[in-house]
Amino acid sequence: MTEPLSRADGPAICRVTLRFYEELNDLLRPDQRKKDIVCEFPGKRSVKDAMESFGVPHTEVDLILVNGVSEGFGYLLKDGDRVSIYPAFERFDLEGITKVRETPLRTPRFVADVHLGKLARNLRLLGFDIDYRNSRDDSELAAIAADEKRILLTRDRRLLMRKTVDRGILLHQEDPFKQTLEVLDRLDLWDALAPFSRCLACGGPLAEAFHGSDAFAKAEPSIPPRVRSWCREYSICRQCGKVYWKGSHYDRLDALVQRFRASAP
Repeated sequence: MTEPLSRADGPAICRVTLRFYEELNDLLRPDQRKKDIVCEFPGKRSVKDAMESFGVPHTEVDLILVNGVSEGFGYLLKDGDRVSIYPAFERFDLEGITKVRETPLRTPRFVADVHLGKLARNLRLLGFDIDYRNSRDDSELAAIAADEKRILLTRDRRLLMRKTVDRGILLHQEDPFKQTLEVLDRLDLWDALAPFSRCLACGGPLAEAFHGSDAFAKAEPSIPPRVRSWCREYSICRQCGKVYWKGSHYDRLDALVQRFRASAP
């Protein structure tokens, strides 16, 4: 099939063949999936521009082969090129093979867009560093992802096509529980779970504070008297100072953690 990316009079027409593999096909139209796509366009165009014209964000790609040779996103397509585009291989070490990124993809630090508050809370519960606020625009999210080397989580594929965004996951699921499983599976993070190690409010790391310790004395004014009467073990956020203890809320959260663990492959 032939898909003209654009047409214009003047420059010579370049004709290339693209092939998307594995789950990248889910981002294509049904008639484009699992087959060669012959594209024609005038002048010069990079691999990144070509594949994103089909709705595939560059953050979903970890390996590009042009005529069998690994190339980067900036490679300028030439007439007759055959391009094979593969999804993120987080479970494999592509160092020395792929040219699309200088460093490995899997770094479990995230930033989530404004629509993913429940996902952010779930990932914090499981011990992951995720930056989330419900008031950020796309430009701010892209800047945080780029400046802090965070993986951007979103359901907006246009956001992931921004040139400054190097790391990102386009979420396919809508349910927060399933979204969490999607992130854990995509990045193979099951062995990195550290439940109850981060603050659910701000994402900061938690520190233990036993009854009678200096840390407890600092946090004591914010602990209800009825809780102090029976509880001897607390956790305090090093970032915002929020205090946690194992009450009924802990039992509910622990049940959720066990649901996640039971879903591990």
